[in-house]
Amino acid sequence: MSTAPITEASASDDDIWSGLKIIDTDTHISEPHDLWTSRAPSRYRDDVPHFVEKDGTSSWILNDVVIGGATASAVVGSNGEKELGTGFFRMGIDDVHAACYETKARVQMMDTLGIHAQIVYPNLAGFGGQNFMKASDEQLRLVCVQIYNDAMAEMQAESGERLFPMAVMPWWNAEQMAAEARRCAAMGLRGVVTCSNPHDAGTPDLSDAIWNPFWETCCELSLSINFHIGSSESVMGWFGRTPWPSFDQEQKLSIASSNLFLGNAQVIGNLIYGGVPERFPQAKFVSVESGIGWIPFFLEALDHQMGETAPSLAAKLSLTPTEYFHRQFLACFWFERVAIDRLLDIIGVNNVMFETDFPHPTCLYPKSNERVRATMAGLDHATRKRIVQDNAAELYRIPV
Repeated sequence: MSTAPITEASASDDDIWSGLKIIDTDTHISEPHDLWTSRAPSRYRDDVPHFVEKDGTSSWILNDVVIGGATASAVVGSNGEKELGTGFFRMGIDDVHAACYETKARVQMMDTLGIHAQIVYPNLAGFGGQNFMKASDEQLRLVCVQIYNDAMAEMQAESGERLFPMAVMPWWNAEQMAAEARRCAAMGLRGVVTCSNPHDAGTPDLSDAIWNPFWETCCELSLSINFHIGSSESVMGWFGRTPWPSFDQEQKLSIASSNLFLGNAQVIGNLIYGGVPERFPQAKFVSVESGIGWIPFFLEALDHQMGETAPSLAAKLSLTPTEYFHRQFLACFWFERVAIDRLLDIIGVNNVMFETDFPHPTCLYPKSNERVRATMAGLDHATRKRIVQDNAAELYRIPV
């Protein structure tokens, strides 16, 4: 399958882009093999996530449970080339570019790609930290979360405030969530990422008042609340069921990934219908790696369905779902062009941010700078500035 060629920027276009600092709002870290073991208290060193190679098989182990394989979840090879298809499944940490896991190399690559700052999310931990739930001991889970967050605070500092990892939350315990959010804010982290469906593990869903201290803490400390696609076991299970059984591995990955982008509709709809934005009007929610083109239809559907099938709920809420979205939600795009050309005014210029998804299979690498220029060529300077710089700078408190 071919793609349209990327148009090189003209000199006049360079003038228009001059002074803008592109903030990439969704990237990932390929966790180094010693991320947890090098920081764990001695009593937990054999239980925290660690990498094991035995009898030709490589696995990540947490408390004697396999939580991942050898893949570094990255398509950028050590030679800088991008691996297409499913070959990345066979690429371990030694096969991928150092920018996937090492701070200095990541910053150097950002300079090469013309990116000022990046927001960083986990891989092995689960996109919502859901993999830590595979440990039966709750204290061990908390240790895993805190070690990861400590490492991310180190990364942020080491990068010279160029990399901004989002803190993973102990989403199975509401009291611990609020405490960990406060601890991470004190370390300088600017936002959190959490599981979208804690009820999968038997706790109340996010509309329950048990989570109010967490929402309150995030509002008080100006912590963005990020929901990355694939941020729960049930969503990842649906991801695996969407392709037809007869498909080969490449077909399955492509179809499943395309469907996964739409999974965050569940998060947005449930938060709004659950009254969370109504009760916490200062909270800011981000739909990460979901794209934006589907949002106008979904908001229109939420508005229509509420009026037709949930009038009692509509009477309790002060705004429509579309109005809540415009007030409190942001979403990230990368490869889309149609939405930028035709739907931006409906989605909201203040509600859109740019991402590259580095170093995942659908990332824009190595033409991220060229791609964003080509995609946004028809927009005026003020709109470009808001999308690639100002929205993220304000949300994540990044100096520009």
